[in-house]
Amino acid sequence: MPEKKAVSDSTGAFVIRNLPVGIYRFYASAIGYKSVVTSEYIISSKSPFIEIEMEDDFNMLSEVTVSVSPFRREKKAPVSMQIIGLQEIEKSPGANRDISRIVENYPGVAFTPAGYRNDLMIRGGSPGENRYYLDGIEIPNINHFGTQGASGGAIGIINADLIREVEFYTGAFPADKGNALSSVLDFSLRDGNMDANKLKLTLGASEMALSADGHIGSKTSYLVSVRQSYLQLLFKMLELPFLPRFTDAQFKIKTRFSPQHELTLLGVGGIDRMKLNLDITGEDAEYILSYLPKIEQETYTLGAVYKHYAGRHVQSVSLSHNYLNNRNIKYQDNDESNEDNLRMRLKSVEQKTVLRMENTSYLNDWTIKAGGEYSYHNYDNTSYQRIYDATASLSEYRTDLDMNGWGLFVSANLDTERGKVQAAVRSDGCDYSSSMKRMYKQISPRASVAYQFLPGWSVAANSGIYYQLPPYTALGFKANDGTYINQDLNYQKVVQYSGGVSWDGNSRWSVSLEGFLKQYSDMPLSVTDRIPLACKGNDYGVIGNERLVPTAEGRAYGAELMVKWIIPTKLNVISSLTVYRSEYRNDKNSDYIASAWDNRYILNLSGTYNLPRRWSVGAKVSYMGEAPYTPYDEQKSSLVEAWNAQGRPYYDYSRYNSERLPSFMQMDVRVDKIFAIGRYLLGVYLDIQNVTGSKYRQPDILMSTGVIENPEAPLSEQRYKMKTIKQESGSVLPTLGITFEF
Repeated sequence: MPEKKAVSDSTGAFVIRNLPVGIYRFYASAIGYKSVVTSEYIISSKSPFIEIEMEDDFNMLSEVTVSVSPFRREKKAPVSMQIIGLQEIEKSPGANRDISRIVENYPGVAFTPAGYRNDLMIRGGSPGENRYYLDGIEIPNINHFGTQGASGGAIGIINADLIREVEFYTGAFPADKGNALSSVLDFSLRDGNMDANKLKLTLGASEMALSADGHIGSKTSYLVSVRQSYLQLLFKMLELPFLPRFTDAQFKIKTRFSPQHELTLLGVGGIDRMKLNLDITGEDAEYILSYLPKIEQETYTLGAVYKHYAGRHVQSVSLSHNYLNNRNIKYQDNDESNEDNLRMRLKSVEQKTVLRMENTSYLNDWTIKAGGEYSYHNYDNTSYQRIYDATASLSEYRTDLDMNGWGLFVSANLDTERGKVQAAVRSDGCDYSSSMKRMYKQISPRASVAYQFLPGWSVAANSGIYYQLPPYTALGFKANDGTYINQDLNYQKVVQYSGGVSWDGNSRWSVSLEGFLKQYSDMPLSVTDRIPLACKGNDYGVIGNERLVPTAEGRAYGAELMVKWIIPTKLNVISSLTVYRSEYRNDKNSDYIASAWDNRYILNLSGTYNLPRRWSVGAKVSYMGEAPYTPYDEQKSSLVEAWNAQGRPYYDYSRYNSERLPSFMQMDVRVDKIFAIGRYLLGVYLDIQNVTGSKYRQPDILMSTGVIENPEAPLSEQRYKMKTIKQESGSVLPTLGITFEF
């Protein structure tokens, strides 16, 4: 389709008419201002309200020719940052519009083939090392049924209908985004339509959603969505042993009081219920049902952001509060008729309130940002759990941890025609311990540079030090006598280096090659298992509620190749290859061994092609290398007291990650069709995950038969007869989705 153009009037308003239904970017230029490439917008049943902010550019005082490219480059991070637009969000094969699955297309991101989970392992890091922001407000987890103490879960909590774009950082994190070691996902929500009100109904395989956007008067816009899942029906049809159900809601209200003052209110929350499917039989189900607890969660984040536009300076003040109420309960053999069968009962509440203030100044080619934040943390936990170390015992405690935190940051960005330079520093502290109070121990400098040395060719590099608090589950863990036993923990630390070269050869191709090195220290080590906490967190439940010491170290290093091929309004192809190693050791005197995330090879190829008459087709191929695993300790697992304590086998950590699983490849396909019916739009899509029915082979499960071999022996010496169960997963999972916009 040829380019459409429009000229704005004296107030800056413009109209572009007769655009076909689709996804578009807009390119704006004006004398005295820097040219802008916008994020993507969907042109649908009602035209969107588009507001383009432009910066002064006193170097451009005469008319110039704008060269249009589909590849947006942001000055926020010259390296290790990707922008995910609506084209990928709406039509990525196999993702079902879930951001956690969409980012798997990008370099450095390992995926989880088994367990129906959204864990993100970035550049060899753990799922708990990622941070998420929604229009500048931090949210603890972007998934339902999250693992407390880490992240991930079964399905995304953010409705894609409200997203404008996502900035995905795998390094070079902005100084105003703290507490991350592996990645930052910064979500930008759309503004409500100031010209019209509209509704959108979405019906998928797992949930039904209703979203609305529009305006209230001439100064206030709104976005709102509500979703209700019926995952329990889907999982029951697939004969899975767990049956999840969720409800979530999301809103954004923005009021522009004047050209200088605006206030944004936003919120996102969910209610999760996971019960066990006790009606199915089979050895696989028997194993999962033996240890998986019933899970109930409620979570929400509320925030308010006030902005003052004062010419070249923008001040903002934000106040937010997030909340998680997590309850897990498990009975031996799932028999709740007798309280003696109680194996675990956990009730835990996490809360965090944050006040942030910052100023951003745009000074020709320079952008200066400085600010600070104060946070109040509360962690409440009541735990009852049967455990087994050398002997069977009962862990029962109540904790109520209150903690204050603070942080300061400043950054300077230079953006010129040939290059970008960024320098920043951040420092954080909290009153959990005397060591963590000392902000100078958590000084976090970082610097990035990019330079275009030939037309289309550029090099970039970054280095930085980043810190992250251990999870609340670790900080608040108490011994049976009621004392905090992990107060010697420090902020987790990683030193990162990255650098590479990129080529934007023409308006359709982009190629980049980047290398990275991450060096971890002060990482919590499990005293019981003798493995780092960072090697846990990709299963349902809770991690961190155990005795830990800050002696573990780690390293991850590798290279990433990414190729993009984009024909605007026609074709969008992304391919990435990551070759890397991820290793940990218990302390400085130990040898490095493979971490739980050391897959070594990740390959993704994903593409979407728009056909005539509003049809589109897409496909994705994903390959993951041989994942490491730890053999079971058969002697310990067969003990009756040991098995009854957790209902699953124990690992032989003396052989930690000494074996490898076969590699795995999966193919997903997707077909979309849009029907225009008067002023209404009807969309239909078929998304088939794992269309080839590939099976992901996992270690054979060691399982109790329930029969005691030596009932005459003392209880501490009794053993179950054991059996092994072949374990593999991988089903063809079709999703038929319908959207109706009016």
